[in-house]
Amino acid sequence: MFRLKLVPEKTSIDFMCYTKLATILSALLMVAAIGLFMLKGLNLGIDFKGGILIEARSEQPADIAALRGTLGQLNLGEIALQSFGKDTDILVRIQRQEGDESAQIKAIQAVTKALGDGFEIRRTEFVGPTIGAELAQKGIMAVLCALGAIMVYIWFRFEWQFSIAAIIALTHDVISTIGLFALTGFEFNLATVAAVLTIAGYSINDTVVLFDRVRENLRKFKSWEQQDILNKSVNETLSRTVMTSVTTALALIAIILFGGAVLRDFAIAMLWGVAIGTYSSVFVAIALINRFDLKKAQDEPNDISVPEYERGQDGA
Repeated sequence: MFRLKLVPEKTSIDFMCYTKLATILSALLMVAAIGLFMLKGLNLGIDFKGGILIEARSEQPADIAALRGTLGQLNLGEIALQSFGKDTDILVRIQRQEGDESAQIKAIQAVTKALGDGFEIRRTEFVGPTIGAELAQKGIMAVLCALGAIMVYIWFRFEWQFSIAAIIALTHDVISTIGLFALTGFEFNLATVAAVLTIAGYSINDTVVLFDRVRENLRKFKSWEQQDILNKSVNETLSRTVMTSVTTALALIAIILFGGAVLRDFAIAMLWGVAIGTYSSVFVAIALINRFDLKKAQDEPNDISVPEYERGQDGA
């Protein structure tokens, strides 16, 4: 019976020899992400900066270009219009109007009138600046609390060295994802915060599996060099890591292609998170672990003194 194998059963790739190159690449990625965030900023959605959201449905496929021209003549400031789901559904985002609640109601009425009787207004939302600022603050707190809780869990689950490596790798993933949104101009909203938290969860799952194999091999191969143990651990979990990443990526690609505009930005962020999370587990977390002198269990009786895998050698 034929079985698809993306990675051979036994690999002997020397991942540790690429750590310097990966460190330089990660540093450049972080500098670029922070620079983009500082210079260009994020395209904050209504959730954070406030504004009006109108969802409408027409009987016929909506002419987005014509509607943009019609709504642009209302002088309501920034208006973003996009289709989502079916080609009869549209989403209209309008910047917050100057004035009180009555000014926002007038803007909604003006858009409704401009759309005409051919559109059914299915949903209207308004987020004020105070609520937007509060949501932004809570979004930041959610990310920081999640990272802190993960750090504490890894500390108790393994050792403090693993905890530091894991939190730096996760921070690397979060900052690079924010840099992606700054670069592309994708809307940054509450769904994006959910994507960032999901990316952190996905990445730490990969990292924990790898750390668990490292701890197991530290007990099993006490006479090996630390780099050899780390290399063996990565190679032993490589097939699982690749298969998990590929199957997750296939689901996300399907959402990008068929999920509509509302889910597309979220799925693209998640697809980036899958790639960067897999990379950081191997080349960031493990590279950082290698800088520590890890403890090897001295009371384990079954030490394999002759390595099955050694860097730079053909065999034992």
